[in-house]
Amino acid sequence: MALIEDMFKGNLATGLAVGIGAVFLGPTVIRTVGRVLRPAAKAVIKASMVFYRETLSELGEMASDLLAEANAELEQSAPAGGEASSVGAKGRTDVVEEHASAD
Repeated sequence: MALIEDMFKGNLATGLAVGIGAVFLGPTVIRTVGRVLRPAAKAVIKASMVFYRETLSELGEMASDLLAEANAELEQSAPAGGEASSVGAKGRTDVVEEHASAD
């Protein structure tokens, strides 16, 4: 910061030269920096998207595994006749039949 302050303390000509140089060189510097940073920004975005997809697929697999384990435990703990699973299936078909007959 002291460098910039010292530059402007000198005289008016130095300040004007720096200002004019910034005006003319600014767009060139911005384009050059943009050309360098654009591929880096794209790489970061692509890596983030891949990480996001991998994380979602991993979460989906974990959820389906948990669901399968829960179903297996329910089937094991159900009575020998399997009344718990048939009641659920019967309840769903009754609801469908009631909606069909109401129309």
